[in-house]
Amino acid sequence: MESKAIAKYQRVSPRKTRLVAKNVVGMGVEEALNVLRFTPNKPAGVLYGVVKSALANASQLGGVDVDAMVVKEIVVNEGPTWKRFMPRARGRATKIHKRTSHVTVILAEGQD
Repeated sequence: MESKAIAKYQRVSPRKTRLVAKNVVGMGVEEALNVLRFTPNKPAGVLYGVVKSALANASQLGGVDVDAMVVKEIVVNEGPTWKRFMPRARGRATKIHKRTSHVTVILAEGQD
């Protein structure tokens, strides 16, 4: 049985989120939550919430062993980019791109 959770428009860049997500794929859910809880990056907090939500979704399904769940896949896609300007010297301005992410976590039953 699979369980899925999605978080959209998260204010963290997809590139940084993918770096943290690579560390967690294939782990058991408890171990993945512990790794994310103690990783000192902003994407780790976002991923922690999405994994926890997917685990709660799995517990709502009937006949699923929540303790045996494994992080099967984490997909991080790029969301819309906020475009801003920052004033610079001599009357100029530079573009600032504030990137957002769409995070999808899929949990599956399996062995650690």
